[in-house]
Amino acid sequence: MKSGDKTLPYEAVKHSIRHRIAEGGWQPGVRLPSERELVQEFGCARMTVHRALRELEDEGLIERRQGSGSYVAELHPISNLLQVRDIHDEIVERGHRHTTRVCGVERVKAGAEIATAMRLRKGAAVIRCRLVHLENGVPIQYEDRHVNPALAPDLLAQDFTQVTPSHVLFEHAPLTEAEQVVEAVLATDEQARLLDVLPGSALLQVSRRTLSQGIVASVARLVHPGARYRLIGSFSAGKS
Repeated sequence: MKSGDKTLPYEAVKHSIRHRIAEGGWQPGVRLPSERELVQEFGCARMTVHRALRELEDEGLIERRQGSGSYVAELHPISNLLQVRDIHDEIVERGHRHTTRVCGVERVKAGAEIATAMRLRKGAAVIRCRLVHLENGVPIQYEDRHVNPALAPDLLAQDFTQVTPSHVLFEHAPLTEAEQVVEAVLATDEQARLLDVLPGSALLQVSRRTLSQGIVASVARLVHPGARYRLIGSFSAGKS
């Protein structure tokens, strides 16, 4: 650790291990170097390495096996009764045609609200995607999404008339955690124009934040005409 570096030693170790896993240097199931080997590599105390590995285990990024060592965890997309789905897949499964109107895809500086939600510094570069999704030619969703470019570096090169941001993220950053809020809102003039409804019409808004390996991948505001879209979830109480 260089003198004057304000990063805590365990955070530096944790960041380095996370980066190697994210970049594919250590694949799921691979055994990590021992704590002794990591101590030698980073030139820090064993307690520092131990804390970094413990926090990575708490985040679900690695698995620590008694008497065997630490391994990169097997990462799987979320599987839950209330799933995060790609809207293209939803529409196709209904036997309908999905098309997309691209309103804008650009690199922007994160404002205070987006930076806080994405756990980035204010002004950090993020990619903003604004799209309208249509089912059989009828607008059913306006997507306003901010993406962490570190988790989808080729996002700006994608043709979003052929692929959705969700599809790209599912491929590059396996979904391990999600948060969402559903609420009723009234259509602004812009939303009304994009969704072909009257200003002030009832809309269903889903605010969603998705994470991959403890890193925020994207925050999205998904707005749907209330008369054209439903969210359906199932719940089953566990048996005693």
